[in-house]
Amino acid sequence: MGEYKSAHKKQYNPEQIARYFRYRPWLVWGRLIRIIFSFAWFILSLQWDEWQNQVEEKKGKRANQLRQLLTKLGPTFIKVGQALSTRPDLIRKDFLEELVKLQDQLPPFDNILAYQIVEKELKRPIDEIFCELSPKPIAAASLGQVYRGRLVSGEEIALKVQRPHLLPILTKDLYLMRWGATWLGSWLPLNLGHDLTLIVDEFGKKLFEEIDYINEGKNAEKFAHNFRNDPQVKVPEIYWNYSTNCVLTLEWIDGFKLTDTENIRLTGLDPETVIQIGVTTGLQQLLEHGFFHADPHPGNLFAMADGRMAYIDFGMMDQLEEFTKETLVDALVHLVNKDYSYLAEDFVKLGFLSPNTNITPIIPALESVLGNAIDKNVGDFNFRTITDEFSELMYDYPFRVPAKFALIIRSLVTQEGIALSLNPNFKIVEVAYPYVARRLLTGESPALRRRLINVLFKDGKFQWQRLENLICIARTDSQFDVLPTAKMGLEYLLSEEGKFLRRQLVLALTEDDRLHTEEIQRLWDLVKDDLPPNRLLNVAISLLTDFSKESVTAMLPR
Repeated sequence: MGEYKSAHKKQYNPEQIARYFRYRPWLVWGRLIRIIFSFAWFILSLQWDEWQNQVEEKKGKRANQLRQLLTKLGPTFIKVGQALSTRPDLIRKDFLEELVKLQDQLPPFDNILAYQIVEKELKRPIDEIFCELSPKPIAAASLGQVYRGRLVSGEEIALKVQRPHLLPILTKDLYLMRWGATWLGSWLPLNLGHDLTLIVDEFGKKLFEEIDYINEGKNAEKFAHNFRNDPQVKVPEIYWNYSTNCVLTLEWIDGFKLTDTENIRLTGLDPETVIQIGVTTGLQQLLEHGFFHADPHPGNLFAMADGRMAYIDFGMMDQLEEFTKETLVDALVHLVNKDYSYLAEDFVKLGFLSPNTNITPIIPALESVLGNAIDKNVGDFNFRTITDEFSELMYDYPFRVPAKFALIIRSLVTQEGIALSLNPNFKIVEVAYPYVARRLLTGESPALRRRLINVLFKDGKFQWQRLENLICIARTDSQFDVLPTAKMGLEYLLSEEGKFLRRQLVLALTEDDRLHTEEIQRLWDLVKDDLPPNRLLNVAISLLTDFSKESVTAMLPR
């Protein structure tokens, strides 16, 4: 196994793993027997409940039994359980709720062995690198453990040490999973939309990325770069001279876990502000950067005494393509507009429905589930409710959850859960809607400006009420300022790109054979307090200097 470890450390390659074990079957026999026996006993327990007509009565016990089983089988199966906790299309609801509790924790491994790994990886004695190092790990998880210390140069650090022999355990389990998927895939009544072996391969790829600490360090730096202009986000610095694939040395973060509400309040921090930072930065990751933290559990997010939020542990990250980001915004626009036929098409584009699916019967089902949620008062809406209601559709229609979106769902549900621990009355849309409205109104990119037009026009008619609603919602976001947004909008109108919108606005102002002065008056009443005369004058002068007489004349109708 040592030969396999040294040759293929950096990336998951199922063919090479299969080739290695195919000629060494005795290496996996013992593990296979243990896995089969564990699951056979569990399945027999479920069958016994059916024979005894005790399925309802025992379902809580069986869900707990499944969680314990996965924990005992070790790191690979703990990760499988965490992945399944985001798949309402695969796992029944009572099991799902139990798997959400699955803790990524195991007893720490021997301290002397951990120190030996550090010295072997960094190729020097510990006391030459660290002047202080905690005698025991301060945290232990399924893949490694963490020490607190100080470099000889004085910087306070956290030292992550990977569990010994982790790669052989993971590769053995992944080989057996893939072998089982080949034999069982066609027999299992699962709505995957893919070959089961491809699901195992995607899981294996992510797992190998997570145990590569060099990859984690690069992820941290990329994440820090994305938030470089955000004073509310903190990412620990990586000390590359003391980091390898199995050891990671990074800046120590002083702060409180987001579930530690008592200390957060004692520090003088406002939990509402902490929640807003968490949700807004989560949305930025998905809709702006496309690079998102896929494991934002309470142990990976800290509230700092200076008001910043610190992200740590960048092993599980994912990247969204530009097309996916744009389609997500489209889906949001269609949801707000209650255009369920377009929304069904968005689900096809995002991979929740296969391209050859007949969406006609799905449209009324979407309207029934999502329309009910949108019609609710914002105070009654939460993301967990939507996912629970949507999971009911999974069994009646050919929906599936693409692996990437399983991570997104997990991220959003987890963040909402953290926010609820700080404020039991928290509603995610009260923070998310203002952010999305601000993004649409400021329209920093052509794609966003097109989507704003889609929101404001329906069936060729300008939707005055929607513009009012967007402005009202956006104003609840502390980062939204009406005047720069208005200036940006005017610049867009006067540009070549804004030619279509200029024509549409003239038609909107005079449609139905009347001037829409009432609507304009309502909009003015809405924003006038944010537009003092001196600021208006400054913007007017700025616009005049930006546009020459010739360019404005060229834009006017002839």
